Amino acid sequence: MIFVAAGTQDGRELTGLLLDAGYKVTASVVSHYGEQLLERCGSERLTINDKPLDREALETYLRGHRATCFVDASHPYAVHVSENAMAACHALGIPYLRYERSLTDLSAETAAKIICVHSYEEAAEAAAKCGKVVFLTTGSRNLQRFTESKALADCTLIARVLPTAEVLSLCEKLGLSPKQIVAMQGPFSKELNYEMFRQCRADVIVTKNSGTIGGTDTKIAAAAALGIPVIIIDRPVLPYDHLVHTYEEVLAFVETIENQEDS
Repeated sequence: MIFVAAGTQDGRELTGLLLDAGYKVTASVVSHYGEQLLERCGSERLTINDKPLDREALETYLRGHRATCFVDASHPYAVHVSENAMAACHALGIPYLRYERSLTDLSAETAAKIICVHSYEEAAEAAAKCGKVVFLTTGSRNLQRFTESKALADCTLIARVLPTAEVLSLCEKLGLSPKQIVAMQGPFSKELNYEMFRQCRADVIVTKNSGTIGGTDTKIAAAAALGIPVIIIDRPVLPYDHLVHTYEEVLAFVETIENQEDS
């Protein structure tokens, strides 16, 4: 059985490719929405885990389901997921592979004013120095770090988040008004980003370097056209056992592991 940490679009697509290749796959997700998307695969070889797994629980799950390989396609910023996965795999002797979407080449984005930081706290402080209206495109999971930031106390936050009941409820609990919430699902084109940023009178955009699939390129392009800065929270770097950037490399790695299991 191939275990896939599939909390991203990449993870769902990789799950589908592995199923198409004839493998049994357990795909682990972190939201009901992610589970619904995976269910569309409709394969008898697919098992979906929607329960949170810490290090100990993950190790128990992998052992109990006799996993032969772990494909980590979790979000590039989900550091604890990857750390727990590697630790569990090391303990059990299971091959671990990290798939990570390619970064956006920030050096090529010469038309935009880009400010790179290394944490959400740094991002909040940098944003406060750029203006009063801060447009957040960092998702909902770390939204509280911005709403509770003392540096942003006098700023207006605009949060672009997924349009799910769970996320909207979170925004409400954090004190965001309807005018401060843009509930839409991407991908977003340069033109759509431009209009959103303009309509909200954004002074600064805050995002993560999630690569082209995460829309980093179009956000930067739209901000550059408007002449507003972009604060980018740099992607954390871990010492992965094996790291690849293409689906073909994932399939080749899994095939090699499975062939070794059969021999």
